[in-house]
Amino acid sequence: MTSLAEIDRAKQTVRQHVWNLLEREGTAPIGVHGHIPDFVGKDTAADRLANLEAWKAARVIKCNPDRAQLPVRIRALLDGKLLYMAVPRLATPKPFYLLDPTTLTTPFDIAATSTRAPEVAPTVAVNEMQPIDLIVCGSVAISRYDGTRIGKGAGYSDLEVALLADAGLATTDTTIATTVHESQLLDSDLPHAAHDFPVDLVVTPHEVLSFGPRKDLPGIVTTHLRPDQLDQIPALSDPAHDAERYSGR
Repeated sequence: MTSLAEIDRAKQTVRQHVWNLLEREGTAPIGVHGHIPDFVGKDTAADRLANLEAWKAARVIKCNPDRAQLPVRIRALLDGKLLYMAVPRLATPKPFYLLDPTTLTTPFDIAATSTRAPEVAPTVAVNEMQPIDLIVCGSVAISRYDGTRIGKGAGYSDLEVALLADAGLATTDTTIATTVHESQLLDSDLPHAAHDFPVDLVVTPHEVLSFGPRKDLPGIVTTHLRPDQLDQIPALSDPAHDAERYSGR
């Protein structure tokens, strides 16, 4: 059995390959290493995503706070969708911002930024959230074969989805999408661990890939948590979350 450390090393090799490629091509800014790539064509990819039925049918969306997905967040608010965005590093007891287009008084293109959302949006606990219709995540690499995703390595996206899955807010009925540059799509199997979630839809500026059906989303895998995560993410030690997880909800 491949150890978690070996999987992590294999993932990092993939990340370095993609980051180097994007910088070499000029399809992401210099300094992309360690980050979700702010790729060229992100606005076009967001428009393409917004034309899909999964987007049109979604009332509630959870999106990552990275710059690459800013056009997705703005479009969600413009389309009247309730938008959740994670607090950086999930560092507060209420780990998600709630951006409601019906109550925001700040222009949507400002409110949806990671710097201004903390000033204009309330935070909510997981047990205060509504079921999620669509999750949009950032990625470093995606397999064309099966939608296996590799993020930047911090693990926060996996934890966000796991918290929502354990609470019954993200299920097999929840579509998971990512917007990326074509160069982030790899024609190979990618390393993955039990706590990693795959995506259903990959949207680039020029194409859409669909995968499925997907199995149940992984919840929190306690044996994969690092000590620093347990110390620094209050939601992981929330008794309400533990009750939900161990009651099977």
